[in-house]
Formats: sequence, structure tokens, C-alpha cells
Amino acid sequence: MSRRVLIPVLVALVALAAAAAFVFLRGDGPRPALFAGERTSAQYAVIDTAALDPGPLTEAEVLGPATATLSSGGVTMARGPSGLLTDCGEALWGVAADGCTQVLRASYTSSDGTVAGEFFLFNLSDGRAADALVSALGTSGFVQQGAEFDVSRSRAQARALGHFVTVSWVGPVGGGNHDLAHPQVALDSLGRTVVSARVIAAT
Repeated sequence: MSRRVLIPVLVALVALAAAAAFVFLRGDGPRPALFAGERTSAQYAVIDTAALDPGPLTEAEVLGPATATLSSGGVTMARGPSGLLTDCGEALWGVAADGCTQVLRASYTSSDGTVAGEFFLFNLSDGRAADALVSALGTSGFVQQGAEFDVSRSRAQARALGHFVTVSWVGPVGGGNHDLAHPQVALDSLGRTVVSARVIAAT
């Protein structure tokens, strides 16, 4: 093979290897079929930074008996495995959460077993970091899937609420078509409840 042909081939192989390494190191994972993201607003100005709201998240605060089940529109979601991580990277692929100190995650399953989902609550440095994470979740990477559900028919909602980010992700289990609107609203309500309590305390 002549040098004129060999050099472009080698360059192409190096580029391909670099791309493969990037994908591998990034840790590609599944994404929801439908995604909606929302930036923070003036409603959460009193907790716009961790300095204004310094108390760390606790499992008791988020995962108490009152949140063992979540309901919306006649659908009840029961909590499964859950926990609090101090390494936010363990809950993400393809994206970094700058300034993140904690992430709480919890899995939920509907009472009839047809829908499952996950809830995530990230504790970040400020609203800019929260907005950046929501934006990245829509384009660059996503949360790591832990619960078993059909990703190809799933939907997710990410919200920046002051210096917090919530993610509610739900999908059907097994075959059949199932309404995911109410299961997602149920999970989404958990984040709103926790963060609203923080707003009230800061006010």
C-alpha cells in the first residue's frame, strides 16, 4: 500500500479509535423517548445558592413514611430501593454535574406493576449549575437507569428549582400501552414538595 493511501487510512483509524474511546469513557446509557426540561425561576430565588440554603439533603427529609407511596389521578406508585449518594457521577452518564455534592435517588412501581420509574434529586452549588445540568440532560447525557422499564417508550421531566435539580423518569413494564402522565406527575410531586419546604424555611 502506498504512503499516499496509507496515511489517510491511519488517520481515519486513529480518529475512529478516539471516538470509540470517548464513547466508552463517557459511559453511554439509555435515554427517554420523551424529555422535557425546565429552568429555575424567581419563585426559588431564596434558595438560588447553596450558601442561602446550606443544610444538606437527608434521607429522612425526602424518603420519610409520607413518600413511601405517591399518587396522582388514581395511580399509586410504591417506593422500592432508594438511597443518598455523595458522588453525583454515580447517578449520571455522559454529563458532569458541576458543584454537585449529593444526589438522592429512589425507584417506584405502580400498584398493578405496569409502570415503573425513578426519581432523582441533585444538590448543586447554585441555579446556574442547576440550569446547566438540566440543559445537559436534554442533549449530552442522562441519569443512570436503575429501575426496570421500557426506555424506548419512557418519558422524563427535569426541573431546576433553585440550586436543586429533580428528575422524574417513568416507563411501562412489559408489553401494552399505559398512560405515563399520572405516574410521572406522582414522582414529580416529590421534588416539588421537598424543595417547596426548603423555600418556606428560607423565607
